[in-house]
Amino acid sequence: MIPVPAAHALGFNPERLAFSFRTALASCAALVIAWLMELEHPQWAAMTVFAAAQPSRNMLVEKSFFRAAGTVIGSVIGVLLILASGSHQLLLVAGLAAWIGICAFLGNVLRGFLSYGTILAGYTAAMVALLETAHPGHIFALGADRALTVLTGVLVGLIVGLLFTPKEAPDELAGRVRQLSARLLRAMADRVDGHSTEGEDWHNSTLSEIAVIDELLDPHGAGSLRSRRSARTLRAVLAAHVSALLWMKGRAQPKRDPALGRVLARAADAHEGAASPAEIAVALEEAAALAADRTTLHAVIERMRTALLERASVVDRHSQPADESELGKLRLLHPVILHQDWIGARQAAIRATAILLLIGVVWILTGWSSGAYVMLGTSVMISLFSTFENPAQIMRQIFQAQLCGAIAALACRWLVWPHATSEFQLVLMIMPFVLTSIIPLSLQRPIVGGTDYVLILLLLSQPAFPLTGSFGQSFATATAVVLAPMIALISFRLIFPTDAHRRLNTLIAMMVHDLERMAAARDATSHQVAWRSRLYHRLIRLVRWADRSAERELSPAEGGMAVYSLGASILSMRELAERGELSAGTTRAITIALRRIERVSLDPARASAALERAAERVAHDGGSEAALLQSAARAIDENRPFFVRARRGAARKR
Repeated sequence: MIPVPAAHALGFNPERLAFSFRTALASCAALVIAWLMELEHPQWAAMTVFAAAQPSRNMLVEKSFFRAAGTVIGSVIGVLLILASGSHQLLLVAGLAAWIGICAFLGNVLRGFLSYGTILAGYTAAMVALLETAHPGHIFALGADRALTVLTGVLVGLIVGLLFTPKEAPDELAGRVRQLSARLLRAMADRVDGHSTEGEDWHNSTLSEIAVIDELLDPHGAGSLRSRRSARTLRAVLAAHVSALLWMKGRAQPKRDPALGRVLARAADAHEGAASPAEIAVALEEAAALAADRTTLHAVIERMRTALLERASVVDRHSQPADESELGKLRLLHPVILHQDWIGARQAAIRATAILLLIGVVWILTGWSSGAYVMLGTSVMISLFSTFENPAQIMRQIFQAQLCGAIAALACRWLVWPHATSEFQLVLMIMPFVLTSIIPLSLQRPIVGGTDYVLILLLLSQPAFPLTGSFGQSFATATAVVLAPMIALISFRLIFPTDAHRRLNTLIAMMVHDLERMAAARDATSHQVAWRSRLYHRLIRLVRWADRSAERELSPAEGGMAVYSLGASILSMRELAERGELSAGTTRAITIALRRIERVSLDPARASAALERAAERVAHDGGSEAALLQSAARAIDENRPFFVRARRGAARKR
């Protein structure tokens, strides 16, 4: 290997260089092993090593597992589609388009490597079904060969990775969460003690930090069930942080309580002193008892205590385990519900299905021999990259990388391989081309699409001796493969365009439309726990998309607070209506306010005015809820652009 100073001088990142070097060598080893096993496409095993490679052990193990699972499931589905369609090519195309659309939908709803494995199952079926034409009558053998080839690559990559990948550093993410918990508890202590100094910038920066940590939790939870449980408990702690921030951003100054402030400060000290979660939970139990007469603050502290008890069940091996029945009740009261982009998932499914159907019909009508490669490549691009922040933007870079890979494959086939005298020599001769992938993958600023370069090189380079075909056929196949990212680019630009800003608008629309549905639902109070829990994670995602899109018009923290305040007012009005103790005029005012909130994204001003009138009527009847309704009305007025923005997200839904 190149010495570290020399690597820096040449523009390489030493860690990436070591990772890329061992990945390339493992890929070459997988190629040889698959060839010795007499698999039909040994280069696919080499491709799998690159596709599953990860710089850390836990991520390598999890991605390898889901790649293997996705390959097996996709191979089975591919064989079933071939059997079901018989000789009807149109049925095969329709079945593949539908299956890949389903996988694209699920892949956009699921998270982490589970999402990756689901999408992989979609285009693996295409690899089996579309390249079956050379082996009519040997369907099961074909499916088994495809699956075994990929599993060989997974196994080789996993062994090499586990042998040579350094062990993960100590858990820094949990330390960041602990420090964040200490800061929040200290800020809460200051607030109840009457000398809070945190301003808007502090709240926004804290939310941004929570959003960054949340995004790192999926990799953190990879590799083992214990890691997954650890990530889940950290996510529960982050949700508790959001609830605490929303309470601190509330308009009302809490009643001064030095005793409660001291207990919260003690819990903050315990976090800073690296006390166990179980020990800190004891302090929070005392704080919750002191805050028993403050409904909102009590709920915030109880959520934090629940999260710490769950955390203790994972990391405190020597502590006294919490009462499972008590912990179960607390989990029901304070669940962790993650945001899922159902709108984006539906659009990804429609986009993938429509484009693949179109390509398939054109292929059937034209009879182009390389049409299967166009459909195969597009099935990968249109589904896998639909989960990316800005798929259209990245497609340009993927196209350039795949073009270079296709050129390298043509050079290998027509300039180097003709000198081979055996199939083993073909295998050896392609290895230097595989090793060239180290360069784009190891730079200080790695080239986006470096992996795609080597994947296309290998896809187009089947080491079969004697060599057959013409340059024209090779060029046509290479052209078909490189067309895929261009087709995907056009699709991502024209069919439900997606980027960070549009995802932000969609999320705002989902949050506001949740409020509109709550206002229309008579049983809204029975779903309040789920709504609050989902809102916490949606606010985290909102902040992250706002940061990524460089949003300047809106404050996600203020908008989220407005949504929370309005949701609380809806629940309060529903509870008042259920009691049946209001005067006829107040009941009518509440009914009108709820109807106006059903259309708050269309006319926030009328919703605010109706809330003000309802607050006046409730105050006239002596109800303490009037202040909450007035606060929600002011929140709408001050964040009117946020609610209006929901219309843009609604337009994306269509």
